Amino acid sequence: MDLRMKHAGFKLGRALMYVSVSLLFLSCQSSENESENLLQYVDPFVGTTYTGHTFPGATYPLGFMQPGPQTGNFGWDYCAGYRYEDPLIWGFSQNRLNGTGVPDLGDLLIMPFSGTPRNDFRSTYKKESEKASPGYYAVTLDQNSVDVEITTTPHVALYHYSFEKEKPKVFIDFQNLCVGDAESYHGRMLDSKVTVEDNRTITGNSLVRGWVERNLFYVIQFDKPFILVENLRDTVVNKAPRKVLHFDLGKGNQLNAKIAFSTVSVEGAKANMEAELSHWNFAKVRKAAEEEWQKYLSLVKVTGTEDQKKNFYTSMYHLFVQPNNIADVDGRYRGPNDSIYTAATGKYYSTFSLWDTYRAAHPMYTVLCPDKATDMVNTMIAHADVQGYLPIWAIWGKENFCMIGNHGVPVVAEACLKDLPGIDQEKAYQAIKKSLTENHYNSEWDIYDQYGYLPVDLIDREAVSKTLEFGYDDYSAALLAKKLGKQEDYEFFMKRAEYYKNLFDPETKLMRGKDSNGKWRTPFNPFYLCHGGTRGGDYTEGNAWQYSWHVQQDVDGLVQLMGGKEAFAAQLDTLFELEVTEEQSGGELWDVTGLIGQYAHGNEPSHHVIYLYSMIGKNYRTAELAREICDKFYQPRPDGLCGNDDCGQMSAWYMFTALGFYPVNPASGEYVIGSPQLPEATIKLANGKTFTMIAENLSAENKYVKSVWFNDKEITDYKITYAQLMDGGVLKFEMTDKVTE
Repeated sequence: MDLRMKHAGFKLGRALMYVSVSLLFLSCQSSENESENLLQYVDPFVGTTYTGHTFPGATYPLGFMQPGPQTGNFGWDYCAGYRYEDPLIWGFSQNRLNGTGVPDLGDLLIMPFSGTPRNDFRSTYKKESEKASPGYYAVTLDQNSVDVEITTTPHVALYHYSFEKEKPKVFIDFQNLCVGDAESYHGRMLDSKVTVEDNRTITGNSLVRGWVERNLFYVIQFDKPFILVENLRDTVVNKAPRKVLHFDLGKGNQLNAKIAFSTVSVEGAKANMEAELSHWNFAKVRKAAEEEWQKYLSLVKVTGTEDQKKNFYTSMYHLFVQPNNIADVDGRYRGPNDSIYTAATGKYYSTFSLWDTYRAAHPMYTVLCPDKATDMVNTMIAHADVQGYLPIWAIWGKENFCMIGNHGVPVVAEACLKDLPGIDQEKAYQAIKKSLTENHYNSEWDIYDQYGYLPVDLIDREAVSKTLEFGYDDYSAALLAKKLGKQEDYEFFMKRAEYYKNLFDPETKLMRGKDSNGKWRTPFNPFYLCHGGTRGGDYTEGNAWQYSWHVQQDVDGLVQLMGGKEAFAAQLDTLFELEVTEEQSGGELWDVTGLIGQYAHGNEPSHHVIYLYSMIGKNYRTAELAREICDKFYQPRPDGLCGNDDCGQMSAWYMFTALGFYPVNPASGEYVIGSPQLPEATIKLANGKTFTMIAENLSAENKYVKSVWFNDKEITDYKITYAQLMDGGVLKFEMTDKVTE
């Protein structure tokens, strides 16, 4: 079963997001010094309601542990285990997914209390007491009579409790998980071992079946002894227990707890704790986490209004919440086959939502932190060494096969084509070639090569979307093959990259399903929103109108198929104007949100589309739509994201767009010029140089680009390259209120 469909049947059950269109473009910036605290502009509550699926816990950049509040376990609304509007906190779990469309993780729920708790240990909380910032979370649980503070290192969560009443207790649920539905909750834990080592320490391990089957090892330690361990009896027998620890503390006393994880062993978890947190100084740990976040956020210095800064730095924060380094401090990690390996660099990343993140998140890593991008790519190559192919969607070091395409390919190819140091390009290419030529789940290369597309009578779902997604992977492979002098492979993959032409219907000017006899799918409803196995259809989380633009590798070719630039522009205009009935679309689809006509900003296949206008000489339309999308769908408030953040992809789109350019075709190393949303921004490049974007005369009215210059040379083709960017300089826009072509 396609595991991404496990959330099927869960309706949003939430009111539509209230969109307030606010114009954020006020001139008036002051020069700020390098010491400005950028954490003040990060709001971890952004995206924690509606469909954002983010969470407000304590995080460390790219860290393994992500402790925070849990307000629910079951269903699509609780992919991250938290909803801003919920009145009860169930406890505090130690990890989660950020912005995904499938629930998982939420391991090891811990809940302190003094006095008499509710029967289920859940507690109301004072909303005004709830605070979140990078590396920190705090809340007052009024029913449980305790103040909770949380911070973290990369591998260790640290809790500080201040109890209002005497003889406090701590409830621990070793079964806790975020799951698709309540019925599946009790079967997710396959095995569990919990050991009370002494009156301050508990260790254990779990074997959990979720998106993948994964091993979790942990150590829990308190700075004061517990005097009693109470084992709770449950009506349902689970593999993992629930316990209440009793402490002999007076009223107003405090208690600290720390929890470390490992994928390798209990000893690995202990070593992680000893290496990163051998003390109990909460303030010191919080400060270290905040300093690390400040270091990352300081990579880009922006000017703008308060809300502009909040949008940008919160997006930047979300970009670095994942992927997560799951290797222990000694570099050991559990690989896709459950064997233990050692990463030479000490880094082995997971939580790769590649169908989403290859589009803008990974391209942004290559700009801001090429060393981290190298580590991520080397992780993918190591994954392929064991798995046999590059990751598709990796969690906990394992493959879950979620979504379509093999989008580790463009990420690895892009890094090699940009010559990021520390990557064995020949080895990388061989992993790419194998991934695109040897059949594996959802990758039917024999059928693909036989027909030049995936026929709808041989592929039961998503045949059109798969063909289009494969085409971009093929193109990326072709570019790297050419760079490495592999001409025959280059020609093979480039031929494949044009298979999209076989599914273009000249009558509708849309990508349409075709059977093995070459006949078009009939009847054809271009508005029907498909969702893989749950709703059928030839598209992935979208319809024909949304997916027909998925030809990132050959926009010129698509333009010609549609009859030239004017016909192409007319079809694009129609996309943004079409309004359809629920009957036409087949009803609401929770992954297809942020609609402007049929354009769906809440889902990633649409993310490059507004930039197609710039590519046909109509940058003014890109400017209009960039402003509309940023104003409507990115707001510094809990319901401020129009769709799942998807491990930073939604956020990366905003960052690029705010800077005035976007990687329509990441592997090409080119960025398409759009229309900046910030007056000024400076990127500190890893090579010691700086890249500065200046938008002169930017305002609410002045959203159009009159001219654009790089290092005093006018750009007339509306493109800038990665090489230019990384060599440093000034990209200057002259903004106007006049429509210009």
